[in-house]
Amino acid sequence: TDNGKEFTDRLFANQARQPSGRHEFDQLCQALGIEHRLTRPKSPQTNGMVERFNGRIADILKTNRFISGEDMEQTLMRYVHLYNHQLPQSALHSRTPIQAMKDWYQTHPHLFMKRPYNHPGCDRYPPVSLTETIL
Repeated sequence: TDNGKEFTDRLFANQARQPSGRHEFDQLCQALGIEHRLTRPKSPQTNGMVERFNGRIADILKTNRFISGEDMEQTLMRYVHLYNHQLPQSALHSRTPIQAMKDWYQTHPHLFMKRPYNHPGCDRYPPVSLTETIL
């Protein structure tokens, strides 16, 4: 992730330090068996795919009127599914994120705690809700 305060306690009073591991996001990653890596501070270009994805989500939120929170959630889940399964990314050599993840699993299975197939919210449609995906 980037070094935002919602992800890490690495930056404190404008000074860099080692992350303590006590941040809520660090603890969630640890509980889920996810290695949390941070980009270099003040270098958003190192996280270009995420920055572009976040920009696309911001565009969706700006250009749509939602009748309810559920409507917004369903719209975002449809977009995330479309992005992961249908939109090839140049940074992934014209593969979709799911294709790239499955290819990585084939060549580097030791990096995965679970197989990237048939998991709710990842490889299935319709995707589960955001709440169920996070929990």
